[in-house]
Amino acid sequence: MRSALSAYPDLFSVTRFSAEILHPDSIHQKTVFHQIMSFTVEDRGSPNSLSYRLFFKNAEGKYISPFHDIPIYADESQNIFHMVVEVPRWTNAKMEIATKDLLNPIKQDVKKGKLRYVANVFPHKGYIWNYGAIPQTWEDPAHKDRDTDCCGDNDPIDVCEIGSKVCSRGEVIKVKVLGILAMIDEGETDWKVIAINVDDPEANTLNNITDVQRLKPGYLEATVDWFRRYKVPDGKPENRFAFNEEFKDKDFAIEVIKSTHTFWKALISQQTNAGELKCKNTCVSANDSPYCCSTDEAKAVVGDTCPCGKEEPIPCSVDKWFYYERK
Repeated sequence: MRSALSAYPDLFSVTRFSAEILHPDSIHQKTVFHQIMSFTVEDRGSPNSLSYRLFFKNAEGKYISPFHDIPIYADESQNIFHMVVEVPRWTNAKMEIATKDLLNPIKQDVKKGKLRYVANVFPHKGYIWNYGAIPQTWEDPAHKDRDTDCCGDNDPIDVCEIGSKVCSRGEVIKVKVLGILAMIDEGETDWKVIAINVDDPEANTLNNITDVQRLKPGYLEATVDWFRRYKVPDGKPENRFAFNEEFKDKDFAIEVIKSTHTFWKALISQQTNAGELKCKNTCVSANDSPYCCSTDEAKAVVGDTCPCGKEEPIPCSVDKWFYYERK
């Protein structure tokens, strides 16, 4: 199930994706709308190593931040959102937007100096959906949610895309929101949006969380089970959930997403403390903002990383099953 990357004969590898932008929701947004916007991703460092990074470019060839520069909406009038795919379905590498690195490339999470892979907690294999985040959102760690009674986890809001296609790392897709799960992870609110790619063959039949329950029996229960137990192999307790582990519907989910977009606006406009987060961007902030990143500065950030190298092997232990008795 694990697809290997080929060795890179050139200095870097570039993959192109496209997304249609229909409605702006911006702060000093420089992006051109009402056209097809394409994105490319550029590999740096050696895949499956500590040096690996995946940087993003827009159609003009300008380096951008997937956290800040890709618009939240693909079609605001229809509540269609962009999703940045961090982890393709069935894979184990815990890849994520590096919110504390300049330009926020995708990189693999590290624990105690080693690359992090999620365990296969029986009967699950890797991530059971395409996993990623909605850009221009932020779960504010200073805001206590009234429903979960916990503060945000300091990251963009997470998305589980449940369509039939296995997406590619770094792919930017348009998703229709179906519902949301409120996970409590080590005392922090960590929302999990359930969505489907609008181009998926099943998209027309899935319009709310009840449709998922009806047409994909067992999938939502498996999703709760996955999130509850995935950290247990690392010696951590099972995660908890608000609302008695129940998924909230589409309308509730959209309001949560919009609230995290409001928190992001406060972050990018310096109305709230960024802490260790890197908010430099090339398309959103005005030229006089300290968060404005020039083209030359962005090129220098990428140039300071390692050139694309040979793929490192994935440890055999990543494919092992992990068993334990459920509580």
